[in-house]
Amino acid sequence: MSLERPVAPDPYSLLPAVASFTVSSDDVSDGDQLAPDFVAEAAGGANTSPHLAWSGAPDGTRSYVVTCFDPDAPTPSGFWHWAVVDLPATTTSLPRGAGAPDGSGLPYPAFSVRQDSGSTGYFGAAPPQGDMPHRYYFVVHAVDVESLGVDRDASPAVVSFNLAFHTLARGMVVPVFSH
Repeated sequence: MSLERPVAPDPYSLLPAVASFTVSSDDVSDGDQLAPDFVAEAAGGANTSPHLAWSGAPDGTRSYVVTCFDPDAPTPSGFWHWAVVDLPATTTSLPRGAGAPDGSGLPYPAFSVRQDSGSTGYFGAAPPQGDMPHRYYFVVHAVDVESLGVDRDASPAVVSFNLAFHTLARGMVVPVFSH
């Protein structure tokens, strides 16, 4: 069953332009299908966050925010799968599984906010069965403040709103998933 809707634009093309830097992964690549490890349990996966690494952030970077967003979800607002805030500026990677619900895989003082499934931590891909391939924007945002000024109760939309005023640069990797 396809939901027959147009492909959403790159959500970051709708924001003011910022510099970019390199984001890479041992686990995911642009345009490649996500492996079952990174898919939600309800869709037959292990619900594990992928490894992410980055380099080349600009001078003045004081922290990072990592997000995962699906603009192809059948909602007007897409679907947030992960949002980690206040990663120290010395952080240049997150290991596979860093998105554990208890936050144990994150360096202090970083934390995850509740994503759109209602839980904390990474929530793997889970598009409707038979739907078009969904894009998963794993984005690392270089931020000009040590703390984004949100708490664990903030929504990813509030995190994104605050990022609009503090993002120096961003890099991303965008795999896909369908089943």
